Amino acid sequence: MDTGLIAEVLRPFAELQSQDLSSISIYIDLLMKWNSRINLTAVRDPEQMLTRHFGESFFAAKNLMKRDWQGSIVDVGSGAGFPGIPLTMWACAAQVSLIESNAKKAAFLYQLIRSLELKNAKVFLGRAEIFAEEPDLVTMRAVEKFENVLPVAAGHIAPGGRVALMIGAAQVETARRLCPKLGWMDPVAVPGGHSRVLLVGIKDVKVGPE
Repeated sequence: MDTGLIAEVLRPFAELQSQDLSSISIYIDLLMKWNSRINLTAVRDPEQMLTRHFGESFFAAKNLMKRDWQGSIVDVGSGAGFPGIPLTMWACAAQVSLIESNAKKAAFLYQLIRSLELKNAKVFLGRAEIFAEEPDLVTMRAVEKFENVLPVAAGHIAPGGRVALMIGAAQVETARRLCPKLGWMDPVAVPGGHSRVLLVGIKDVKVGPE
């Protein structure tokens, strides 16, 4: 896909570097190839992939961290790699673990990491419940059984760490109800008019009156 078009479509979400644009072009080509064999995304049009998947993921990256951030990230239910791979591209010094329990989707992630030459990403083939690390940031997007997975994901966060959810606006109160001990920030609307938000909760932040 033409990198100029990619830059134009994604400009409302984040300002990207030339290397990002080249990697996104490779990513889309691989995603479309694999998506014809396994169901990675219901979105089939490349430009819609840019706005719905890449745009939202890079918007989250821009709001969550600076380019030189060196923390650890776990992306739960990574699937087609969103937002985990864009976060890996954005923060090259961060260490990113992509949790995926579906072996075919995990195989796609392995191929993607090799093709994009991402040195700071690894795949964990298995369920979030058995993942042992405590990262600085846990991300979730388009995860099945959201209400079951969110408390598990939140339980992995290191003290002072964050959970970042890319969800529909209607799911915000559900997230807050499921994890009332997190300090929830105000949701940030994602550009594009799809009623999508970035919702961040912080561990060990006191909520409410003493």
